Amino acid sequence: MENRSVSPRRAGRKSQKQSLWAQLKSRPLLYHAVLIVLTLVAIIVLSSLLMMVITRHGTHRTVPDFTGVKIDQARNEAKDKALEIIINDSLFVPAYEGGIVLDQLPKGGAEVKAGRKVYVTINSFREKMVKVPYVAGRSLRQAKNMLEVAGLGIEKLVYVEDIATNYVLAEIVDGRELSEQSNVELEMGSGVVLKVGVDAEKNSTIVPKAIGQSLQSAKSRLWEQGLNVGKVNFDEDINLLNQKNARVYRQSLGHNTTTTLGTSVSLWLTLDQEKIDKSSAASDKIAHELEEERLRLEQERQDSLDRVEAAGGNPIFEALQESSSASKSTVVESEEEEWF
Repeated sequence: MENRSVSPRRAGRKSQKQSLWAQLKSRPLLYHAVLIVLTLVAIIVLSSLLMMVITRHGTHRTVPDFTGVKIDQARNEAKDKALEIIINDSLFVPAYEGGIVLDQLPKGGAEVKAGRKVYVTINSFREKMVKVPYVAGRSLRQAKNMLEVAGLGIEKLVYVEDIATNYVLAEIVDGRELSEQSNVELEMGSGVVLKVGVDAEKNSTIVPKAIGQSLQSAKSRLWEQGLNVGKVNFDEDINLLNQKNARVYRQSLGHNTTTTLGTSVSLWLTLDQEKIDKSSAASDKIAHELEEERLRLEQERQDSLDRVEAAGGNPIFEALQESSSASKSTVVESEEEEWF
């Protein structure tokens, strides 16, 4: 039988380890503490290894630029890069073919891990068609709300003399007046012409604040006050893709201005928040001054009425009342007279 010799040094180290382990076992508290520490270290090491596998550490990909590429081609390119295309939104831009990628997130050139989802906005093949609701006979506010719910808007408000101020007398699409039996569809986002009544003595309205609002919200506020949307102007850096993020920073008639129903208010939009904030503060200051002036004139008118009543309807005081009332209605007729 073969005898194997063990060097004294190795035997000494083995004996030392066994002795150290025996000492730990003889002290249960320290022994269990060491076991816990070793267990935690093992868990951390295993977790790190597992995370590297799950997150595919070291498998980075460069995201291709899919803009201008058809969606089917984009999907194939993404598959080759171990990426996934997700259609997040669609727009209808007549200048492009249907199915073309208009925008993406992450952008082309970004470094991502394999398996990452790339969210894209594509160009629709055609704008969605929606049925035009019949709104004649309703108040302007109700009509506006019904059209907006359907995905439509107001092309123009045409005011005609009638005792029913701000009630829709007729609804017109492509020059044809609709009836309750009409079954007409328009592209989403289109507008209809509304013929609206107005009493000659109630032919004024207060311009709302459009500054700080999106284009759609600004239009809605103007329509609700019986005003038309004039020319819409965009800053040079605004395009069809970022237009939804633009906000109004200037309007041709300042809010709180008194004007006639049906007046057009032009709008200017920007992506520059600093420009919006500056313009908004200036507009608020002027609007506050207009409100104070309006309250002052109203108080003067009320005082005049009180004096007439106290004098028993004296003609002189009645004349003062009429004069005060006339000075109250300072109406801006043209959208070019002032802007904010």
